[in-house]
Amino acid sequence: MTPAEAEQILADMFAPWVRALDMRVDEIGAEGAILTIPITDDIARVGGIVSGQALATLADTAMVFAAAGHFGEFKPVATTNLDTVFLRPGSGERIACHARVVRAGKAVVFASAEMIAHPSGKPVATATATYMVP
Repeated sequence: MTPAEAEQILADMFAPWVRALDMRVDEIGAEGAILTIPITDDIARVGGIVSGQALATLADTAMVFAAAGHFGEFKPVATTNLDTVFLRPGSGERIACHARVVRAGKAVVFASAEMIAHPSGKPVATATATYMVP
């Protein structure tokens, strides 16, 4: 799957409020996926930092695409658990989320993600998730 194919899936199959984050698929493959979002006023909270809801959505979506990269095709997985740890305020120009599959079975996928602010390169948050594969 190419980044362009992944972005088309994002456009066709994800909710409008997820698409409103203006996510870009920078990389996708068997090793994982990297998705980024611009830091805009629409996702900023008081003080101009990225809201936790936007970061959690970015992480969840990136981990879904990491699973797609792992499987070599998009499978509509169901999030059963999502844990997000916020490390510092997200600020700058973009947030990049590096997601990977930790372990995948036939029915369950475990994934992790790290979110980095750009251009500073500082970690903003981490996340782990469990997905059911229908």
